[in-house]
This record gives sequence, C-alpha cells and structure tokens, in this order.
Amino acid sequence: MTKEKIKNTPCPPEAIPCGCTPVTRCKVEAVLNIDERGQMVLPKDIREKAGIRTGDKLALISWEKNGCICCLALMKVENLSGMVKDVLGPLMHNAGQ
Repeated sequence: MTKEKIKNTPCPPEAIPCGCTPVTRCKVEAVLNIDERGQMVLPKDIREKAGIRTGDKLALISWEKNGCICCLALMKVENLSGMVKDVLGPLMHNAGQ
C-alpha cells in the first residue's frame, strides 16, 4: 500500500475510541447526512440555537488519536480569536486521558 492510500483509508470506528464521557459534556445534537459532493445541512433549530446565520464562517476542528481522526467540531470563526486556548485546551487535555 502506498503512503497516500494509507492516508486516505478510513479508520474503523472501533479503532478510534474518542474519550467523550459525560464529564466532557459531549452531546449528539443531530445526525447529518453527507451527500456525494461532501456537503451536509445543519438543521435549522441547531443553527438558530448556535446563532449561525447565512455568510457566517465556521472552523472545522479535529482531534486525532492513534493516527485517526476521532472527533470533529465546528466553531464560529469569530469565536476563535480569544477562545482557542480557553475552549480547546481543556478538551485536548481530556482527550489525552
């Protein structure tokens, strides 16, 4: 197998336990479908609850464990500037446990 093929091979779910626990306050807000173009729709109630409007920019944040991405999160770009260390620091610390 080439290095590129290995890189693009998805990890089986059982190989990447995330580490989310009730203490980290992980919550499933919705189950999204990905279409053939890789697009998904955030449900209206979630967009409203998160204050996401047309034209807003979202940062896609990933956590990697054992060489596989185990978690994805979306955050409004406007919230990244002063909050990265405050918000992501504890999550990264907890993910390593």
